[in-house]
Amino acid sequence: MFTLALTLDPQGRAPMYEQLYTALAGAIREGSLRHGDRLPSKRALCASLGVSRSTVEAAYELLLAEGYVESRPRSGYYAADYVALPSAPHTATQTVPAHAPAQAATPLLSTSAVDVSHFPYASWAKLYKEVVYNSPELLQRGDPRGEEALRAALARLLSEYRGVRCTPEQVVVGSGMETLMGQLLTLFGPEAVYAVEDPGYPAMERVLAARRQAIRYVPMDAAGMDAEALAASGATVAYLTPSHQFPMGITMPASRRSRLLHWAVAEGGWIIEDDYDSEFRYGGRPISSMQGMDRHGRVIYAGTFSRSLAPAIRLAYMVLPDALLPRWQALYGRQQPTVSRYEQTVMARFLDGGFYARYLRRVGNLYAARRSALLEGLDQIEGLTVTGTDGGIHFLLSLPRLSERELLDRAAAAGLPLRGLSAFCHAVPPLPSTLVVGYGGLPTEQVPGVVQRLEAAWA
Repeated sequence: MFTLALTLDPQGRAPMYEQLYTALAGAIREGSLRHGDRLPSKRALCASLGVSRSTVEAAYELLLAEGYVESRPRSGYYAADYVALPSAPHTATQTVPAHAPAQAATPLLSTSAVDVSHFPYASWAKLYKEVVYNSPELLQRGDPRGEEALRAALARLLSEYRGVRCTPEQVVVGSGMETLMGQLLTLFGPEAVYAVEDPGYPAMERVLAARRQAIRYVPMDAAGMDAEALAASGATVAYLTPSHQFPMGITMPASRRSRLLHWAVAEGGWIIEDDYDSEFRYGGRPISSMQGMDRHGRVIYAGTFSRSLAPAIRLAYMVLPDALLPRWQALYGRQQPTVSRYEQTVMARFLDGGFYARYLRRVGNLYAARRSALLEGLDQIEGLTVTGTDGGIHFLLSLPRLSERELLDRAAAAGLPLRGLSAFCHAVPPLPSTLVVGYGGLPTEQVPGVVQRLEAAWA
């Protein structure tokens, strides 16, 4: 039986059960706990570590749920069959080929970074192994909309958590949001005119510009996109991020959503609702989706796993109104799926097995604690204010005593590159001295040091 040499820290940032889980999972990944090794009994761990039985049970349940261990009746817990990734072979000297570009590290406060340190590798790998070995039929052509099992799982998930009203037949799966947005642009045709939020999400603007689509920049107010300005813009499609607007962090109230839905019905327009990070909410349960409020089939709901799970999981989805389904089928009904059938099936089981919900709770608590630590530290900088903190993994920071350019230059000199709000504005002037700060990729233990560097830079 494996002997555990471990000391838990009652004053540590992580709960005791999570410290125990991390130590055991690490031992399995590193190979010191091999397949078939028996783990200490719950009673033995309680005695040796001086912790409660509930602490040990919580750690073991998490290990079991994520596939690190297996339970044998009346025998105990044993290390599961975990295949560690091989280490890169060591050579005395390693050179980078001249043609290989250097890969820059993502800045600590980037709005595009997410934390993947808690990604459930064991669960994902176990599911993938099961699917690969037991589903040879997935080598054949699949439904261009996506696997039926995944579309059904998504329909259930979106109905329960976001109030989306849909059937699996309305769900379309694609390899990233850009792929799905490209399909929507084709559905609406070259004559469509697109309203985008100003300031707004730049990726959508790049997709529109690449297709030479007409763009109208519609200003924001405290409730979101200005409904009167939208009506006057001549747009036929409005692209919105209502749950946590990027970059302002506004949650659009129901009254404004209702006015924009009225515009779509009255003008025969369409609304693309990009719900890119609604999974992370710190001020209570978010308002249900606009699509759930829509009774006339004018809203296309879209989401992605790139923000909630990992950027490399290029799996996005959209829910098409019934009126657009025949047109989509005519254009794309004969093409191959844009996401591997194996990956889709793994994701379906990941959702249905409760792994995704458990992971969101864990990483959501992590982001909440990191946000609190960062806000507490920034509060010590005189004159600094923060807005847009109720959800997501970014917020706005303002410091009026310095210009935006001075804030950016001084932060960059301190090794903390940031982006100013002006980078996301077009026809509207930005709020003065305001930066957009992301904390998804900022390790919690580095928060105090980052705050000290910013305070010194802006002193």
